[in-house]
Amino acid sequence: MVKSAPTPRQMAVRLLNEVLGEDGRLMSEAVNSGILDPLEPADRARAQRLAVQTLRGLERADKILNQHVKRMPALGILNIMRVATVELCMGGDAHGVVNEAVNLCARNKRYAHFKGLVNAVLRRVAEHGPKEWDILRVPRLPKWLRKPLSDAYSPDIIAKIEAVQFGAPPLDITPKDVSKVAELAALLGGDVILDGSVRLQDAGQVSKLDGFQEGDWWVQDAAAALPVRLLGDIQGLRVLDLCAAPGGKTMQLAAAGADVVALDVSEHRMGRVHENLKRVGLHADIRVGDAFEYSDAPFDVILLDAPCSATGTMRRHPDLPHAKDGSEFAELFDIQERMIDHALGLLKPEGRLVYCTCSLLPDEGEVQIDEALERHPSLTVEDLSKVPFVDPDWITHEGGLRLRPDYLAEQGGMDGFYISVLRKSA
Repeated sequence: MVKSAPTPRQMAVRLLNEVLGEDGRLMSEAVNSGILDPLEPADRARAQRLAVQTLRGLERADKILNQHVKRMPALGILNIMRVATVELCMGGDAHGVVNEAVNLCARNKRYAHFKGLVNAVLRRVAEHGPKEWDILRVPRLPKWLRKPLSDAYSPDIIAKIEAVQFGAPPLDITPKDVSKVAELAALLGGDVILDGSVRLQDAGQVSKLDGFQEGDWWVQDAAAALPVRLLGDIQGLRVLDLCAAPGGKTMQLAAAGADVVALDVSEHRMGRVHENLKRVGLHADIRVGDAFEYSDAPFDVILLDAPCSATGTMRRHPDLPHAKDGSEFAELFDIQERMIDHALGLLKPEGRLVYCTCSLLPDEGEVQIDEALERHPSLTVEDLSKVPFVDPDWITHEGGLRLRPDYLAEQGGMDGFYISVLRKSA
């Protein structure tokens, strides 16, 4: 008997099993392990899209299914129904969606006896689900994150963040030549945002877009592109990109004419950085190693995108709330503090340290800088209020930038980020 080829829906369910199972793997880890390799590139993209859509709508899907199932089945069956429910409620073809869900059950001996249940439930979902979907509340952040955020932000702000994160985010790209950002936006049918990024609302397959193969740009959220842009002219300066992977900032630094050393502990991730640099025709000195053991100083500029909770990236990575639980917060806060101190030791007098985290938690941003200024009285925070693309409302009490997902909400939002530029006195 010839084994049936895997389908995008089947692989979407496998991704969900990885993310929502006991081990709680990040989707990127599952994808990097080769789980989607049997699919063609377009089908891989569809499988990931289905999995991501399901994770965004998981709360709504479960509420709808709960109306039709007395007792939720095993995770594998439940995820088949979740994927189908989200598709049906978002306008998917009922016949095709229901039939494939039933077929996915039939393919697995353990699940075959659930075919009747899945068929009956999903037919009811197809009939009533779309109307129910639209009246359900916007899915909420997990309790482990909502609680600390409630100490920092008002209920209204948290609700705005949740609303943005429920929607599918646009794609942001950074041009290799920033002076050509308007030209690139016109070529790709996008919009220029924050004076230096191009935003595409419906990008399609990234590798097929004009300029990708030529290395004219790379994918990078507009918020993540700001730390390097805040440095201004860095032509000829020696710059250390500490914790460099996945490499977007390394490419920005190299494109700006800096002499870049890119350091990260992950050999696999730095391999990807090397590949990306090659694609765009840029160079950096790639190093693999522990940041705390690195001592090849001094540098004019150090960019520290510190290990963090990544809570600011949930609009693009809805698997994060399920793979994390907040238990690593204390350890991360300690690592960030020690990394700031270590980076300052590698910096020239009058050199600049850019500290940033893709986090919504003040403990990983504003608090870290407040405490660093107490530990190092000679440090000063550079004034960012005159930077053209910086909204004055984003500047915090200590002089850094607090970016939130609900900023630029009408255009699709942005990642949550904290950024501060520190200068070390002579």
